[in-house]
Amino acid sequence: MFDRRLVMNFDWVLLLTVVALAGLGILNLYSATASWHAATPIYLKQALWLGGGLGIALTICLFDYRHLEYLAVHVYLVSSALLVIVMVMGKTSMGATRWIDLGVFNLQPSEVVKIAVVLLFAKIFAETAHPSGFGLGELWKPALWLAVPVLLILKQPDLGTAVMVVAVAGSMLFFAGLKRGTILILVVLGLLTMVAGWFGLHDYQRARVMTFLNPEADPLGSGYHIIQSKIAVGSGGFLGKGFLQGTQSQLSFLPERHTDFAFSVFAEEWGFAGGLFLLSGYIFLIVWGLYVARRAADRFGLFLAVGVTAMIFWHIVVNLGMVIGLLPVVGVPLPLFSYGGTSMVTTMIGVGLLMNVSMRRFKF
Repeated sequence: MFDRRLVMNFDWVLLLTVVALAGLGILNLYSATASWHAATPIYLKQALWLGGGLGIALTICLFDYRHLEYLAVHVYLVSSALLVIVMVMGKTSMGATRWIDLGVFNLQPSEVVKIAVVLLFAKIFAETAHPSGFGLGELWKPALWLAVPVLLILKQPDLGTAVMVVAVAGSMLFFAGLKRGTILILVVLGLLTMVAGWFGLHDYQRARVMTFLNPEADPLGSGYHIIQSKIAVGSGGFLGKGFLQGTQSQLSFLPERHTDFAFSVFAEEWGFAGGLFLLSGYIFLIVWGLYVARRAADRFGLFLAVGVTAMIFWHIVVNLGMVIGLLPVVGVPLPLFSYGGTSMVTTMIGVGLLMNVSMRRFKF
């Protein structure tokens, strides 16, 4: 039975922060797609996804998160099976096979995998404690668990999501603790993997890296996205051009302005001050997520909160790095801000888990 005392511990701060960020995202989508003519506007679709996501998040709060520790492996296996289904009968778009067509919407299993990996690694680190830190010998099993979905995602191909999954798992491992020698070995292995991985990249992925290094070499081709994004961000000045007044977005110079480059639209219209305000909101969300982790009632709750917070954090870092030219364009959305149904629902599932851990920080 639902304990009424949980209502007293409901995390209104987290919920209101998320709704505020998502609300700004919907407002931004309205501006970014103002010149589009569609039966159902993009911003309205995003609002519907947000409403559905909130419903899922609140539903998650009704159940004790500790039960998920026993379901973690099952969720992992189901999400991995979905990745296999994508390979067999997935929907292909722009040369990538990443979606399962469900009629009403397209499901992107690689997004679901992020939550599955968070649950699985939270279970692993909750059940296995090493006071002196994890050594290389204790990491081979988690590495195998991680390798399966990562390799399947790379096969789609989707380098951006694969990097996100590894980054989230790595962040959780960092919080679990590593021996100094293990850290050094992992750094060396990481560098060697990056060098070897260059030869395994698809041509378009290599082009993205080269474009990142010198976008002006192909201003009308592979460098067009990042050049237009930097123009949009830079032309916003301190206070911006005003709502619906961004030239890069309203005149359709900026591509993918409703997804990967949504922040560029916001920065052009609201300027440095607006961008800083939005970034402050995200920083608060990350800090609050770590605060929830710190107050968790048990180790599983701790690592669950850390994993969700890391997932949101790395998406923010990579997306903002993309739009201002500090990182290659890898198609990573800005949480709660970029358009995308699966991305919104996945983020809200994570938010629901955070609220669940926060509500049950006291043992009743």
